[in-house]
Amino acid sequence: MADTLAFELVTPTKLLVSENAEMVTVPGGDGNFGAMAHHAPLLSTIRPGVIEVTVGGAITRRLFVAGGFAEVTGERVTVLADEAIPVGDITPELIDSRRQAASAALVSAATPTAKRTAEQRVAAVEALAAAAHA
Repeated sequence: MADTLAFELVTPTKLLVSENAEMVTVPGGDGNFGAMAHHAPLLSTIRPGVIEVTVGGAITRRLFVAGGFAEVTGERVTVLADEAIPVGDITPELIDSRRQAASAALVSAATPTAKRTAEQRVAAVEALAAAAHA
């Protein structure tokens, strides 16, 4: 078996994942990156997208993250996510309700900051929908 590293995914409410993996692919702020054992230290923002966990040469877990931060060392990947949802738990109803809320927030945004926040919500919903259909 290949070398492994520890992977932890933490949201504001709980530790969602704590397991060993051969590779963890993360949607970094500057593009996707894969982290494996002995990786150089790295800190990155995370954009909305899917984290993939590889064990035994196969992707064993796919998780949508809405954003956050990742820290990579040679032994560990730690993701602090604003929100994380297993891709298999994403339903059309969830996407529709979030799309409606994000659209309403965009329409009612009265300041540049509120508009920027609403645009980020819209982008996160579109990434959520893409994750469900990938």
